[in-house]
Amino acid sequence: MMKLVILSVTVSAAVAFAPSASRSTYVTSPLQMSSEMEETMATEETVASEPLVPAVVAINGWVPDETLPCYGLPGAISPLGFFDPLGFTKDKDLMGVKRLREAEIMHGRVAMMATVGYLIGESTPTLTYGFTIPHTIGNDQIPEISGTVLFPFFLAINIAEAARASIGWVEPALGPLFTLREGYYPGDIGFDPFGLKPEKKEYFDRMQAKELSNGRLAMFAAAGMCAQELVNGKGILENLGY
Repeated sequence: MMKLVILSVTVSAAVAFAPSASRSTYVTSPLQMSSEMEETMATEETVASEPLVPAVVAINGWVPDETLPCYGLPGAISPLGFFDPLGFTKDKDLMGVKRLREAEIMHGRVAMMATVGYLIGESTPTLTYGFTIPHTIGNDQIPEISGTVLFPFFLAINIAEAARASIGWVEPALGPLFTLREGYYPGDIGFDPFGLKPEKKEYFDRMQAKELSNGRLAMFAAAGMCAQELVNGKGILENLGY
C-alpha cells in the first residue's frame, strides 16, 4: 500500500512539470496586444501623412515636362530647332505656353486659308463680280462686297469661334479670364472629318510639326501678299504675269 501511494505522488509531480502546448501557444499577454496596436496605428498615420501625387494624364501622348522647351510640345523643327529669340516663352508657366501655342496654331490655320483665298478669290469667277477674270484684288474685295453677301460669311465665323471657345477655354464665370481647360491640347478641337489624326504619339508629333511649319510659312505668305497688293495695286497672279 505504501508503495502505491509513493508511485501516485511521483506521477502527479511529473505531470505538473510537463509543458502545456495548448495554453502557451494561444495565450497573448496584454502588453503584447498593446504593442501590436501601437505599431498598426503608427503605420496608418505614416500612410495618411504621405502626400498623394496625382497622375498626369497624357494628352495626345504629350505629358508636360518643364525641363524641355515649351514643356515638350512639338514645334522645335530643324534646322533652327527651338527658336525663340525674343523670349516669349521664357519664364512662362504651363498655361501661358499652351495659350501661346493655341494662338500660333490658330493663326497658322487662318493664314493657310487666307493664302489660298488670295489666289482663288482673285482668279475664280464669282457671282459677286461676274464671271470675268481677273477682277478686284483681294485687299479690296471685302469693302466692295455688299452686307447681304458678307452676313452669312461672318455668321459662320462667329458660330465656329464660339464652338472653339466652348471646347478649349474655361467660361469666364467659372475661372480666370483667358484660361484654357486643363485637359485641352492646344489646337485640338476634335474636328477631323477625314480621320487623319494619328493615334501614336510619334506620328501625331510629326503631323503637328508639319502643320506648324506650313502655318508659320503661310503667315509670312499672307502678310507678303497683302503688302504686295498695297504697294502696286495688282493681284498676286497678275503681278506674276498670269
